[in-house]
Parts: sequence; structure tokens; C-alpha cells
Amino acid sequence: MFHNIIHTRIRFVFLVVLLILLVIIFKVFYIQVISYDKLSNLAEALWSRELPITADRGEILDRNGKKLATNITTTSLVVIPNQIKNKEDTAKKISTILNSDYNDMLKHVSKKTSIERVHPEGRQLDYDTAKKINDLNIDGVYLVKESKRYYPYNTVLSHVLGYVGIDNQGLSGLELYYDSYLTGSNGAIKYFSDGKGNKLELSEIYEAPTSGINIQLTIDLDLQLAVERELDNVMSMYNPEHAIIMAMNPKTGEILAMSSRPTFDSNNYKNYSTETINRNLPIWMTYEPGSTFKIATLSAAINENVVNLFEDHYYDGGSINVDGARIKCWKAGGHGDETYLQVVENSCNPGFVTLGQKLGKEKLMEYINNFGYGKKTGVDLNGESSGILFDIDKMGPVELATTSFGQGISVTPIQQVTAVSSSINGGILYKPYIVSSMLEPETNNIIKKNNPTKVRQVITEESSKLVRYALESVVANGTGKNAYIENYRVGGKTGTAQKVNEGKYMVGNYILSFIGFTPADDPEIIVYVAIDNPKGITQYGGTVSAPIAKNVLKSAINIFDIKPSNDGMIRTEYTWLDTKYVLLPNVVGMTKDEAKKNLKGFNIEYSGNGDKVIYESPQPNYFVKEGSTVVLMLSN
Repeated sequence: MFHNIIHTRIRFVFLVVLLILLVIIFKVFYIQVISYDKLSNLAEALWSRELPITADRGEILDRNGKKLATNITTTSLVVIPNQIKNKEDTAKKISTILNSDYNDMLKHVSKKTSIERVHPEGRQLDYDTAKKINDLNIDGVYLVKESKRYYPYNTVLSHVLGYVGIDNQGLSGLELYYDSYLTGSNGAIKYFSDGKGNKLELSEIYEAPTSGINIQLTIDLDLQLAVERELDNVMSMYNPEHAIIMAMNPKTGEILAMSSRPTFDSNNYKNYSTETINRNLPIWMTYEPGSTFKIATLSAAINENVVNLFEDHYYDGGSINVDGARIKCWKAGGHGDETYLQVVENSCNPGFVTLGQKLGKEKLMEYINNFGYGKKTGVDLNGESSGILFDIDKMGPVELATTSFGQGISVTPIQQVTAVSSSINGGILYKPYIVSSMLEPETNNIIKKNNPTKVRQVITEESSKLVRYALESVVANGTGKNAYIENYRVGGKTGTAQKVNEGKYMVGNYILSFIGFTPADDPEIIVYVAIDNPKGITQYGGTVSAPIAKNVLKSAINIFDIKPSNDGMIRTEYTWLDTKYVLLPNVVGMTKDEAKKNLKGFNIEYSGNGDKVIYESPQPNYFVKEGSTVVLMLSN
């Protein structure tokens, strides 16, 4: 029995020892295999240090690859307090160079931390300042590379691009909207130190930063610069409260140019008010659209077959009475008898009231909603507004009448451009967008591409064709004549909207607008101009905004190489004040004398020898100014 007790105890001790041994083996295995990386990193953290290297932010490019937002390399100051032997002397020298407070600098160099970034006074230093600090040659004082955002065109496209903070974080515009794409991954220079923080003579490890993703826009920089020049001219000529210009491809929703005044320099955004830097007026500002909104009423009336533009007539006596309210025409005494095409050409408010009445409030509001008014377009920018429409249940005869010519409601410029685009492009409403693709930073290979987004078909292709014709007639024979461009088919509509303040219309204070497109038979570009309360001029959209839109369209014709065309063009009738244009005959193949007879009234210059015309400049069969010089090349 005694032997049995001893054997039992031996077995028990053996099992306990075996169990302890197994626990030890498992623990060693756990430490060496399972937790190795974690514990190794913790151990390394005790004696390794990192000097940060900020990553370049992704660049923002125009549609042709031109840089709109890029990066420059600057230098920033970091200190490792444990390595600084004379903290008071170091703080004094650095604070003198940086022109900063000595006590603040002493706190930086004395901080109980492994590494301290001197912020903000030590950030993004210029070359001379960085050199002075480097020449001190003080242990524990380091200068590290830091990327800084740079906008090479300063104020150009500033509200769209936005700006970034000192830590390269997007704060507004595309910089904020696409911040997760644009932000890169920071790198570092790693080195090793002893327990007191002194640097050890071991190899440094360089971890390269990874740049953010590049973003390519639908914007064309050349057209954008043309828009900016026009806005600068507007501000110097008329001193308006605000000014807006935007351009879009009506067939796709691609925004080609967008700007407004007041503007700001994205490189120095802190010098401007919060109101100025954060309000992108083409998508944020809401106001009564005035007569440019009549395009929606016109489109609905044509699509619903409630009017024949050429055969139906309206007699404009100067006003129309609606439920006791008298709605006036802009022309005293009215336009008299006119076809509905002339109602459009003359921008006759009473005539458009009758179009609204023919449609009825339910049908008119259905089209207005389908055109995208009263809701955000969904453009890829921050700060878009929705606009305001009448509640259909509260619309009486007067509200229906005023809505039909763009009064009593509010829209945004981008809503207006998007809606009119659908009226002229074949009837399709597209979602506007400004980013075309995301690009890999090293190779510029496309990572993600945005394509045109069709929202809905609003009117038919045939209706859209009639709308285009009517709006071309407005430019040739109506209120939009100041946007007429010889040899190019231009359509458009003027707008003169009285501003509202505290529920009352302001006297002599208008937003003057014009929306125009070319070629009128197959639009490639649509331009919207809105000028808020210009000074020193008669306030009509046709006199102020139409010429500005014309200049932008002429720039677009050159930039996009839009070809001239007289096929189906509606000719304008000149007044004695206008510069007159005449058709240049084609004299190629004629003799010198025959050509001279056909070119009567022109100045002729000859080039070459011979009696037969082999070349003519300008190009024949297009309209040129009366008395223009024509160069004829002669040969035998």
C-alpha cells in the first residue's frame, strides 16, 4: 500500500511537470511565432525613431492634361528633444530665425516626446529660413521635406478647385469632395536611438511616400481663361455685385468652364472672407431666372402640341389681365399682332402667359420638374442649392402666369444650363459632371472613368429641333441679336430678372442673363452668363450679357475648331448702326478681270503672276465685312 501511494505521487508530480513544460513550450511558440511581429514592433518602437516625409497630393488636371493644382516641395522643422543638449540656447537661436516666441520654442525643444513637429511656425519654410536653421548644425534639430499644394493659375477656377489646409487636407471644392482620392500616404526616414534618445550609428531606413491619385477634369483651361478674362472685363466695366459664367457640353453634361466674381486666390485663401471663398455661385446662388426660363415653357408647349409657332397668333396690347392682376409686356404698348415665333423672338411676357394657360399648371409643373428645377442636379461639387418652386396645390392663375415667364420662382445657374441643354440636345436631361477620370500618379493610367449619365427624356427630338430653331431666330431677329456671329448658327435667349429683397421687387436692380449655344442645328457648347446689378448701363440681358456670351462662344469656336456653316442659317436684318456683312463670292477658276467684276466693293490684293485665280482668302461663300480685303493668288 505504501508503494502504491509513492507511485501515485510520482505520477502526479510527473503530470504536473509535464503540464508546466507543455505550457512553457506553448508560450514560447506563441511568443516566437504568433506574437512575433507585434512584440518585435513594440521592441523596435522603444529604440527606433521616424522623421516624417509628407506625400504629394494627387494633381488636378484639365481635359488636356494641363496642371490646375500641383505640389511644390518645402521644408519643415522637427526636433528630437532628448538629443538637444542646450535647450535654452537652441530655443533662442531658432526663435530668432523664425521670428517666433522664445517661450513657445522652449516648450517645443523641452517636450517629453520622442519627436516634436514645430507647428505652425516651423511649417513650410522658405529656402533662406531653412538654410539658416540648417547652418546651426545642432543635434536633434532636423529639417524634413514637406509637400505644399500649389495652384499655378492663382484665382483661375478657384471655387471649383477649392483649397487645402496646412496639413494638406482638402477644405473646399474638389479638394474636399475628392479628398480621399487626392490624399497620399506619408513616408518616413527611420533611424535607431539608445534609451536616452541619442542617435545610434546604424543604417537609416527610407520609406518612400505614395502620391495621391490624379484627377482629370472636363474643364478646358483655354476656355476657362477666356471666361476669366470676360469676367474681369465685366467687373471693370460695370462693377456688378456678382457675375457668373459657365459653359457645358449639352450632349454629355461635361462642364467646360465655370467661374464667378468675387473670386479668390486658392494659394492665399486666408486673405479672403469665408463668404467669398465658400460660395461657388454657379451652383450655390439662387435667383429668379427671368426670361431664360421661358425656354422650359416653350419646350413644354411645343412638346404638348398646344401651339403652332408659325401659324398661331397672339395680339399683344402691352399687358394681360390674369385674375385681376395686370401683367405687362416690357415694350410699352406691346408688340401688336405676332406669331408665337415672334412671341419668342420678342420675349413677350403676355404671350408666354397664354402658353402657360394652354398647358395648365399640372402639365407645366410636370415639365418643370422633369427639366430638373427645384432639386439638386447632383454635380460632383460641394454646396449645391436646390432652388424654389411654387407648391402646385397653392398655385393659382397668377402663380401659373408668372411661372410661365420665370418670375416668382428661383433656380441655380447650373440648373438653368442643364435644363436648357436638354431642350436643345434632342430632349435628354443629363447629369452635369466636372471630373472625367481618376489617374494612377506614376503612369497616368485610368483607374476610374466617369461617363455621361442620362437622367430622362424630357421632350422629343422633333420638339427639340423646333426649340433650337426658335432660339436661333431669337438671336437672328429678336432680343438676342447681340450674340449673333457671322457664318455660325447661334441660338439663345435673354433674361432680365428684377431682384427681390424681403419679399419686394427692387427698383432698378436686375440680374441680366443670356444663355446661348452653337452650332444651333447641332449644339457642341452652351454658355450661360448672369450679371447682378451692373452699373452705368441700361439693364437688359440683351445689351449686357449677350455680348459677353458672344465673346465666350467665339473663343470656344477657335478652341474647339468648330467649323463655320451657312446651311439653314437664319439671316439677321442689319440696322444702319450695325457693321454689315456680305456674302463673299467664289472667284477661284475665274480670270483676273472676271474676279474683279465679281468682287466689286471689296479691296483686292494679288499674289503671284498670271491671269487665273487659283486661291482666294478669306474662304469664299461665307459672310465677311463690307469692304474687306480679299487676297487672290494668280497663276497661268
